[in-house]
Amino acid sequence: MFKSCIAAAMSALVLLSTPTQAAEGDPIVIKFAHVVADDTPKGKGALLFKKLVEERLAGKVKVEVYPNSSLVGDADELQALLDNEVQLLAPSLSKFDKYTKKLQVFDLPFLFDDAEAVKRFQNRDMSRELLRSMADHGIYGLAYWSNGLKQLSATRALQKPEDAAGLSFRIQASTVLDAQFKAVNATPVRLPFAEAYKALQSGMVQGTENPWSNIVSQNMHTVQPFITESNHGVLNYMLITNSRFWISIPFAVRSQLEGIIDEVTQAVNKEAEALNQRDRERIIAAGTSKLIALTPEERQAWRDRMMPVWKSFEGEIGADVIRAAQTVNRRR
Repeated sequence: MFKSCIAAAMSALVLLSTPTQAAEGDPIVIKFAHVVADDTPKGKGALLFKKLVEERLAGKVKVEVYPNSSLVGDADELQALLDNEVQLLAPSLSKFDKYTKKLQVFDLPFLFDDAEAVKRFQNRDMSRELLRSMADHGIYGLAYWSNGLKQLSATRALQKPEDAAGLSFRIQASTVLDAQFKAVNATPVRLPFAEAYKALQSGMVQGTENPWSNIVSQNMHTVQPFITESNHGVLNYMLITNSRFWISIPFAVRSQLEGIIDEVTQAVNKEAEALNQRDRERIIAAGTSKLIALTPEERQAWRDRMMPVWKSFEGEIGADVIRAAQTVNRRR
């Protein structure tokens, strides 16, 4: 009798804590919204997730993919997830400082020497802990999706840190990125990704930062005559879901979904590397932008100018998190 009462109470708790439940016999609907094009690593990952889910969980789970801010935009997507209007997002790691300051570590300039260092860090225990760092806010991290290292672009050649002075740069809503550009006497302007191209085209801003694949997918290279191969930061995503929604999925189905996510994550990360290399070559072939290579000394000059940003955010991020990230660089 006691066990049956406990079981009934647990069932009631699940029902109360679950925002929506599919009618019995209906498939669980997962709306996956994102703000980039289908031919980016994130876009391809979303479509692959849909394909594999509908092959392996036909009749049980239905995935709807909404690219290019077609369902919800940059500024509103996290609230839409918390309201269970969408069930999967893959926002950039810059988006989460309202919920945890620790993920700001990924925005620190010149923290990682290369893409391999980022991979090593994301496989460490510290990064796995960061996936769950927003659980108290109802956001459940499922995986890290790579999008590559960021390059600086502008209407002016950026060879030295002084070259950025006086220019306005479109950034994501990140206090770290804000400080990064102020460190070189530039003006950061927070704009949704969907508005970046028009802002560059109109001259509202004169520069931005993005991986090669984002530059090409949004045709930014056609309005940015100079691109500096700075590799100064990382633009990766966290695949997230609504915690209550995810727990409400039957365990066997949830386990299959998590297995598919692991498979898709490997494919996304491999695709990101190949796509960024391909798109770098496409920009060179297009001839619309001059690529600027930095000498080791020039890159160090940029790093030295931006290094104070690390100290400014050490208290928020945690010195232990920053140290853990630094240890993955083999040359330091």
